[in-house]
Amino acid sequence: MFGIEALDLARFQFAFTVSFHIIFPAFSIGLASYLAVLNGLHLISGKDIYLKVFLFWKKIFAVAFGMGVVSGIVMSYQFGTNWSVFSDKTGPVLGPLMAYEVLSAFFLEAGFLGVMLFGRERVGPGLHFFATLMVAIGTLMSATWILSVNSWMQTPAGYAINDVGQFVPEDWWAIVFNPSFPYRLTHMVLAAYLTTALVVGGVGAWHLLRDSTSKSARLMFSMAMWMVLITAPLQIVAGDFHGINTLEHQPAKVMAMEGHYDSHPDGAPLILFGIPNPEEKRIDYAIQIPKLSSLILKHDLNAPLDGLDTIPDELEPPVAIVFWSFRVMVGLGMAMLGLALFGVWQRYRGRLYVSPWLHRAAIAMGPMGFVAVLAGWITTEVGRQPYTVYGLLTTAQSASPLEASAVGASLLSFIVVYFAVFGAGTFYLIRLMGRPADTAKGKLNEGPIRTAGLTQAAGMAKTINPAE
Repeated sequence: MFGIEALDLARFQFAFTVSFHIIFPAFSIGLASYLAVLNGLHLISGKDIYLKVFLFWKKIFAVAFGMGVVSGIVMSYQFGTNWSVFSDKTGPVLGPLMAYEVLSAFFLEAGFLGVMLFGRERVGPGLHFFATLMVAIGTLMSATWILSVNSWMQTPAGYAINDVGQFVPEDWWAIVFNPSFPYRLTHMVLAAYLTTALVVGGVGAWHLLRDSTSKSARLMFSMAMWMVLITAPLQIVAGDFHGINTLEHQPAKVMAMEGHYDSHPDGAPLILFGIPNPEEKRIDYAIQIPKLSSLILKHDLNAPLDGLDTIPDELEPPVAIVFWSFRVMVGLGMAMLGLALFGVWQRYRGRLYVSPWLHRAAIAMGPMGFVAVLAGWITTEVGRQPYTVYGLLTTAQSASPLEASAVGASLLSFIVVYFAVFGAGTFYLIRLMGRPADTAKGKLNEGPIRTAGLTQAAGMAKTINPAE
């Protein structure tokens, strides 16, 4: 098709569909936990403000969750169409993990989702909080299983290869808790919480610019800014540990991220910016800090670092893509930390709710969590190339024997349908976010909490103003 091979079309199709899919779970994971916190605070304190904000974000969560489910189902079909060889060879290992995700996580989410969305007046506030908590736990469990699958592809462990070339399990503990799994799970969950906090903060800031006295906008903006302040530094630390783990197990990926075409026996520089030149094997116009990369990756200014000159050309990942996507992710992480510090300063000055520059900055950063998640995914997946199972199964070996025209036709269909369906869904989400939260409808006054164990906690909570 137009001179493009079926393999390249299949890769682009999977990248296109998973790029749409990943942003919805990244949002719903964090938003489910936020809803559980709001519900719990209302249960303890009895304050209607928590329920108003809960009702506001509940509708948004329902739409985002549905879009995530649909995009995930469509994406999974490609394993049987475009990547049937991969499915055959890795199925004995990855198939059960995917099944566990459906049985233990998705069923938990789906089972309690209806109660969370529609059952508050029928089951009461206590059971409704329990249902919301189960949905939040389900989203986290879903992320756990999916990250285990992806991490095994990055750092395979606990397997054997049978006579027909299939990966078969030998040690399920080693498979699930493979060497990169804890780092990837931590990094992704923090990314989800940070992404959600930025969206909530951006929406709160939008409403504060329109009405700085809105109690609901003040609550969501204050909570979001606290969350960004907590998660942004933690994400930077988690990213550092993740990078060190990646250097140990996938050194070629780190070489591409850092732009190290050449080895550095006496300490490697940190290249801040530059233009990768794959033909000449160098970074043109590099702006760099001597030996800082060795300090970051090995905590020693003079530690040697290998470069891509130690890797055969056919096993190098696409350096330019990985180099730039990594810098987009890191740059946005620094911007998120800057927003958090700006918020602390304005909170200290008593201007958290009346600072237009802070609110404009929060609005601008609202969608940047999604951009950072996509940049991180590109760094991870493109940096793994040319493998699907790192060091063992190449992407070329994983593809189905299809004609380029067949893959191209389905790709064009996906592009048209995705932009139409998910474009409309995203537009609707933005409209929901633009509605004033103070007008959220629901049964707000449900009387005093009579649970004996919560009486004292409720009295204490009523003395706390979360918007301060």
